Amino acid sequence: MAKSKRKKVLGRGLSALLNDPDNTVETIVDKNAKQVVGSIIDLPLKHISNNPLQPRSYFNEDTLKELSISIKELGVIQPVTVRKMRGNHYQLISGERRFRASKLADLKSIPAYVRLANDQESLEMALVENIQRQDLDPIEIAISYQRLIEEIKLTQDQLSERIGKKRSTISNYIRLLKLDPIIQTGIRDEFISMGHGRALVNIEDPKKQLEIYKQIVKKGLSVRNIESLVRNLKNSKIKISSYYSPFIKQAADELESIFETSVNVHADDRGKGILKIKFESQEKLQHILNKIKGD
Repeated sequence: MAKSKRKKVLGRGLSALLNDPDNTVETIVDKNAKQVVGSIIDLPLKHISNNPLQPRSYFNEDTLKELSISIKELGVIQPVTVRKMRGNHYQLISGERRFRASKLADLKSIPAYVRLANDQESLEMALVENIQRQDLDPIEIAISYQRLIEEIKLTQDQLSERIGKKRSTISNYIRLLKLDPIIQTGIRDEFISMGHGRALVNIEDPKKQLEIYKQIVKKGLSVRNIESLVRNLKNSKIKISSYYSPFIKQAADELESIFETSVNVHADDRGKGILKIKFESQEKLQHILNKIKGD
């Protein structure tokens, strides 16, 4: 019984401590830090501010409403994580959806795990927690990976070790950010899959990327269709397709007659191409040059 009373006293003491505007806990060595940091406490929502470093930019309103209904009925099952600021002010590190849904549910407070963190640590925790979620789209994951690498100063190998993902997986996501923004939006809105995006990123020309993207959306092309199309485009750059219009063929025949040697013409359907004139010796080359000059 005495033990139960002691728990209540400690609860009142912690509550008073948290609501004391003169109580400043900014480092682990500050007075009362051990009583606050590492605790799961019921925090008033008005004392918690959004994380300005929040990596997630889009929250589906319908799923937030569904979560708020669940919270009304069952409460917040998993505490959010906050960092202690000055006085009785706290900043959200992770749990943005729970925080927003709790506001929608008209809750006055929310269970929160309190810790100390600087801006970099706060960003890293928010990003890593974000990456582990199941409802993120590939572009959100890619952005989170990129921010961890750039802002936390991690290599892809270090990031791989920290989050338990293969380096190749991380690289595949980050490469999606090279896509045209319209295509990135298409992936986020599920018009095309990440597989389509991985195939399209191999096309360097942004206009060609968009052209094929529109075909995917319009015709419902599969990832295999696009991979095959990309391979064909790459092969066409290595070897220009031979397109012989009657004019091209006639021009090649006339040049062979003039230069008295083999002439090859390779052109695309727009008339752009390469002209190859064969010669066996320096004398033969000089003969061709003389023909060109009209000597």
